[in-house]
Amino acid sequence: MYLKSKLFKTTYKLRKVRQIIVGMLTLLIIVLNWTPTTSKTTHNYGEALQKSILFYEAQQAGKLPQWNRVPWRDDATLQDGADVGVDLSGGWLDAGDNVKFNFPMAYSVTTLAWGGIEYYDAYQKSGQLIHLVQNIKWATDYLLNSFVNDQPGEYILYGQVGDGEKDHQWWGAAEVVHYQMARPAYKIDTSCPGTDLAGETSAALASSSILFRQSGDIEYADLLVDKAEKLFDFANTYRGKYSDCLKAAVPFYTSNNGYQDELVWSAIWLHKAKQAQDQNYTDKYLAIAETEYQQMSKPFDYTYQFDDKSYGIYVLLAQATGNIEYQQRTEAWLDYWTIGHEGKRIKYTPGGLAFLVKWGSLPLAANTSFIAFVYSDWLKSQGNYTKAQLIYDFAVGQINYILGENPAQRSYLIGYGKNYPRNPHHRTAHGSWSNSMEEPTDNRNLLIGALVGGPDDLEKWEDDRTDWIRNEVGVGYNAGFTGALAKMYAEFGGEANKAIVFPQLDEPEIYVETQVVAANDSATELNINIINKSAAPAKGIENPVVRLAYDTRYAQENMSISAISQTCSHITSKLVEIESVYYTEVGCEDTVIYPGGDTNYRKQINLKLKLNNLDNNNLGWLNRLSNLFTKPLEVTKISLYDQKKLVWSSPL
Repeated sequence: MYLKSKLFKTTYKLRKVRQIIVGMLTLLIIVLNWTPTTSKTTHNYGEALQKSILFYEAQQAGKLPQWNRVPWRDDATLQDGADVGVDLSGGWLDAGDNVKFNFPMAYSVTTLAWGGIEYYDAYQKSGQLIHLVQNIKWATDYLLNSFVNDQPGEYILYGQVGDGEKDHQWWGAAEVVHYQMARPAYKIDTSCPGTDLAGETSAALASSSILFRQSGDIEYADLLVDKAEKLFDFANTYRGKYSDCLKAAVPFYTSNNGYQDELVWSAIWLHKAKQAQDQNYTDKYLAIAETEYQQMSKPFDYTYQFDDKSYGIYVLLAQATGNIEYQQRTEAWLDYWTIGHEGKRIKYTPGGLAFLVKWGSLPLAANTSFIAFVYSDWLKSQGNYTKAQLIYDFAVGQINYILGENPAQRSYLIGYGKNYPRNPHHRTAHGSWSNSMEEPTDNRNLLIGALVGGPDDLEKWEDDRTDWIRNEVGVGYNAGFTGALAKMYAEFGGEANKAIVFPQLDEPEIYVETQVVAANDSATELNINIINKSAAPAKGIENPVVRLAYDTRYAQENMSISAISQTCSHITSKLVEIESVYYTEVGCEDTVIYPGGDTNYRKQINLKLKLNNLDNNNLGWLNRLSNLFTKPLEVTKISLYDQKKLVWSSPL
């Protein structure tokens, strides 16, 4: 019996050794035939990193900070949360729309913070650390505000502001969306919870705390850890999918993957945050993460994104424990993206893009590349250089593809490189005044730093904002990409621009047109059109007033006026004297003119001027218009005021 057992064990060991040798030879053959896309040209990774971070400033909601560098943005959605008595005015707008979806926002924060932790020195050396920290804090401050009740048993977390259905039916800028529609706030609580939302928010705060602690803001880091632990308790104690309760998130950010991954994800990030905070920490959250991991699905043929943290979990647990299980899961996934796994391999485009699905093909490849860099670095620290190099080469190739090493020789990062997109699917950047995705033809603002969705599997792509699959942008799209760029900067260098230059609009945005309808010896009738096509930034004109200036020779008693309007709520008209200059003043009270549709961006007033004692022809400049009758004209001696502030004036 003993000899049989010993023989069996020996045979089994020999069989295992043979399997390992065959496996290694197979891998060697695959590796020798693997032709990754590597750098062919020199890219300025410092500039690319700088601009990718800048994109988040174009997405800011609320009262913008002084450090915001996007000149065509302004304060927006200041009343968010007013319907529930909470200040939810900050944070990031999700994509090309004006809704704040906290689930992908929190995921983006976690991912950005992870990149900052892994490549802290690169951010610091490139001069981008301050911008990364500022932008992350803008979002974490909002997430803290969203967690309105952190008392056990009474937890309340807001997870969305804005009605996605209504928002997506209107095409206008963030600065004026509040004129167009209500923006309700939606929550989860203990009676109808959301483990995935609470867990991801916990992970966002926990990961960010590590970055802030490293940057020297200990007090804020401690606050984030405290709130992250309470959010984890909320997620763990009251379980359920957030989109089952916060139904307004459907179909935009439905929790299709369930909540188990976010529970593990938040636990492992809390483990790392507590390690950074407390020398006496005893791996409590790591134990929870490993226990809950057992109940988690373990895919290999997709990738890290807002609804699936499995792939990030594999890597973080491998780093934390060295357990072969987590390494195998990570490598099965990365093999699928490179050399193949269990007969499956991701599709590659002719130009070398690892193409997962048509929606967000580039951001998904960038996410995979970022985590591939992280895992490659860890493998090197463990002495596994062959596998590390394979994964590294893959990631380098994907990022360079995005930056321009592709058959079209196009950069898909707006504002960087050659032939980059100019018309992403983004309302505020487009600058439409007529609630039309197609007017004007070209975007009026350049959305510098945004990564677009990308080409299809045959590398077809057009610069067309109506194609939201290939030209969507979003806070989640740039998150992993930014971390990958930090690694590329660490490897290859580059210089950030000393100043980022935005193209200026060379067209009027707010102005007045007049049209003479009729004129005779005693009266002149004209239409006054107040037009607001503002986009840099968009703004509303509240209670607009138009003034027509006259020569002081004409006394007020010789003039009578009347005004009517089908588009203004309430018309006022009067004659006024200011510093010996006489004016006809016409106002649209209780009216806002804003770039939000045909009936909103233009208001018309019909004005009749009658002379009692003087020949109407003495109104010199007006008489010159009388021969034009129906031709619109920007006339002289007219000024437009917004709440008594001059916003436009023709030359005198």
